[in-house]
Amino acid sequence: MPLPIRIAPSILSADFGRLAEEVRAIEAAGADVVHVDVMDGRFVPNITIGPLVVEAVRKVTKLPIDAHLMIVEPERYVEAFARAGADLVSVHAEVSPHLHRTLQAIRAAGARPAVALNPSTPLSAIEWVIGDCEMVLVMTVNPGFGGQRYIDACTDKIRQLRALADARNPALEIEVDGGVKPETAALVAGAGANVLVAGTAVFGAPDYRAAIDAIRAGAEGARAAGGRR
Repeated sequence: MPLPIRIAPSILSADFGRLAEEVRAIEAAGADVVHVDVMDGRFVPNITIGPLVVEAVRKVTKLPIDAHLMIVEPERYVEAFARAGADLVSVHAEVSPHLHRTLQAIRAAGARPAVALNPSTPLSAIEWVIGDCEMVLVMTVNPGFGGQRYIDACTDKIRQLRALADARNPALEIEVDGGVKPETAALVAGAGANVLVAGTAVFGAPDYRAAIDAIRAGAEGARAAGGRR
């Protein structure tokens, strides 16, 4: 069975003055996942939020929470994010020298383990842990800020990752984060991604439901045309 297309609005682009309302709004609009971008000002040039915000989001939604840790020494914090209510925790391969151990720690804490890759990081960085992941997140912009343009070279990277996953872990979900809108949703879904993170494309739109529906339609249309997972 094909992996379902899931749309994951990133609260990085939400109005934090009304965060509870914003989270409820995307749930009502048909979002499948709440994506939480965690940045420390060291691994990426921005500072955002921590476990307390995840805990606050957990109180107002039943949707899965996907915590993307763009931080150094993520192994020190995975348990805190799982305890706060994150259903899935992704750590960057670039800052995880003991990646297998960190993935095991995420699972032991009760969350689903995932690995994230920056645009220039090769797939070889995760080749030997792909069986220990439930998802791989492919950054399709340079991490740190929302509203960037999709990096076209990432499309082939997603396609190669899908082939690797089909050989070693067919249930692996592939998430993309960066520059996602209806047009790029078609590109990434056609290449084999099924979880699409969208920040400004959703929270910057006047109608959240229409924005989510358009991204989903772009992804599902490409899948139907190309027969991808």
